[in-house]
Amino acid sequence: MKLEEKYQALLLYIRDLESVAIGYSGGVDSSFLLAAAKDAVGDRALGVIGRSVTYPEKEMNEAIALAEKIGAKTVVIDTDEINDPAFYTNPPTRCFACKSTLFKGVWEAARSAGIKYVLEGSNADDAGDFRPGMDAARGLLVKAPLLDLKFTKEEIRAMSKELGLPTWNKPAMACLSSRVPFGQIITVEKLSRIEKAEMALRSLGFVQLRVRDYDDLCRIEVLAAELTRFAEDDMRKKAVAAMKDAGYRYVCLDLEGFRSGSMNAALSDDERAKARDKGRK
Repeated sequence: MKLEEKYQALLLYIRDLESVAIGYSGGVDSSFLLAAAKDAVGDRALGVIGRSVTYPEKEMNEAIALAEKIGAKTVVIDTDEINDPAFYTNPPTRCFACKSTLFKGVWEAARSAGIKYVLEGSNADDAGDFRPGMDAARGLLVKAPLLDLKFTKEEIRAMSKELGLPTWNKPAMACLSSRVPFGQIITVEKLSRIEKAEMALRSLGFVQLRVRDYDDLCRIEVLAAELTRFAEDDMRKKAVAAMKDAGYRYVCLDLEGFRSGSMNAALSDDERAKARDKGRK
């Protein structure tokens, strides 16, 4: 199926639902889905943004601005997962707890607006990864049209470009809590220093990156092609100073480079299986 035909199938999928609320973050996938929903059902599409300490304020402001450009209605809800032990103790099922909180809130917003269905932006490339949050969404009857129609990330970016969405080449983003190793307590302080550290690296010209938090130590991931930039004495000093200013005592550079979900590598197959089983109960 050609990409344009696939997009038309997506519009038909959403039109059949008549009214939809979308868990919207301003990332590549949810922005594309919100734009398609606006195209399909007009004002019966609502973007629901979850305001949280795990979600950088800059990202939220950009998401609101993009929704306004699309012409889609949005509502902001406050989530409180940071006070949920199932989240802040950071077990392998952390994402299940977080997404459960988020989508319960999205459903409340949907019902208040008289909207029939809730959607989220998982795509075909997400199916093979360790994502307990997807189990949470399915358990709450949240639909994933991009996954159902087998849209890949590459296709979403390509169609987003055709639609004129600025997110078509936006770097992959993730909840700030994904920077904290499983089993280590998630705190507002940790999330704040991660956000500050990543903003500092972006100000130095790095785009796709993560700062992984190990208390006094941070592990920087950037694209492999950009690792040599740290060999420049001035850049190295600026990066180290920025990380220490954010609150880290020791600074490490990961020579493997950026990998989405790299913290999942610490989980054994048995731990992954147990987390999936627990999430599906």
